[in-house]
Amino acid sequence: YDAKQLGTPKLLILGAQHMFAMFGATVLVPLLTGLSVSTTLLCAGLGTLLFHFLCKGKVPAFLGSSFAYLGGFAIVSNNGENPENLPYACAAVALSGLVYVLFSALISAFGIRKMMKFFPPVVTGPIIIAIGLNLSSSAINNCTGSWWIAIAAILIIVAANIWGKGMIKIIPILLGVIGSYLLAVIFDADVRANLVANVSEAKWFALPIKMEQTVFGLFASGNVDAHKLLTAVITIVPLSLATMVEHIGDICAISSTCGKNFMVDPGFHRTLLGDGLATTLASLFGAPANTTYGENTGVLALSRVYDPRVIRIAACIAIVVSFCPKFAALVSAMPTATIGGVSLVLYGMISAVGVRNVVENKVDFTNSRNV
Repeated sequence: YDAKQLGTPKLLILGAQHMFAMFGATVLVPLLTGLSVSTTLLCAGLGTLLFHFLCKGKVPAFLGSSFAYLGGFAIVSNNGENPENLPYACAAVALSGLVYVLFSALISAFGIRKMMKFFPPVVTGPIIIAIGLNLSSSAINNCTGSWWIAIAAILIIVAANIWGKGMIKIIPILLGVIGSYLLAVIFDADVRANLVANVSEAKWFALPIKMEQTVFGLFASGNVDAHKLLTAVITIVPLSLATMVEHIGDICAISSTCGKNFMVDPGFHRTLLGDGLATTLASLFGAPANTTYGENTGVLALSRVYDPRVIRIAACIAIVVSFCPKFAALVSAMPTATIGGVSLVLYGMISAVGVRNVVENKVDFTNSRNV
């Protein structure tokens, strides 16, 4: 859990690996909803640091963009045809983050022990397996863009993890991303042209937040449509019930991966509080809701470096990158097949953690109730 012995350069590389792991999915949400990519990266970094502060720096979780609210954003913005409604959606997401805070208070009041009896290994194991399997469909969809690029990423990751020595063994994801990206640039003219066009047009520096796109800007304008706001709240806030279940599954997965019971220490009340407040913070500034990221849990399982300090370094890198549209364009131009191949491995690792959770706790499958 103390990665300082690796030295600063290696810590920075490990942090970059976590940043690349979350980048593809995190920037996809604003691209699909019409929100700002730079604001999203900034709020993902800040939200992750806030989460770590509230969880006493104990949980190695990265908070990226949540896909659970895509349907809500689509309804409020009329499938992107009314982008001026996005601040209303963000205001509703901010309220949904406060639902997390409410449940955090309830857990604090009634105690975590009573909650934990509802989460034995026979429950948490299948939840973790289902998270990995559910996410894998999006990875397959990305792979179909170019299977040879996706397979190249997978082979590089597998080779580095099985036969790599020293640092190579703990940065297989970063190597898979860079290696397959380079191969795509060399052998695929479309990828090469897209890369040149994206990077050449992007600026080196820009402020990541535009006030007119924020909830603050909406209310400062004094032109708030109460009907639109109410519609957004009714549409979006109930989604928080689903995302809280997802959060519980993710914390179980991280706990199983690291071999520590984060459900008790620092406790679900703290992790829910951190996730909820990070979501509220992000949405107020015009970014998507935050959520604990399965991709980064997969990186933990592969690298076996569980020091939360590495995640905080990744968060700081995301914040720095949010001020540099050129770097964001460089990563955004990455082939979806690279993201797909990498994600397929990471989601598979999550499901494997769930299987291990069931096996190591010796769940009795002669008991029909367990089956």
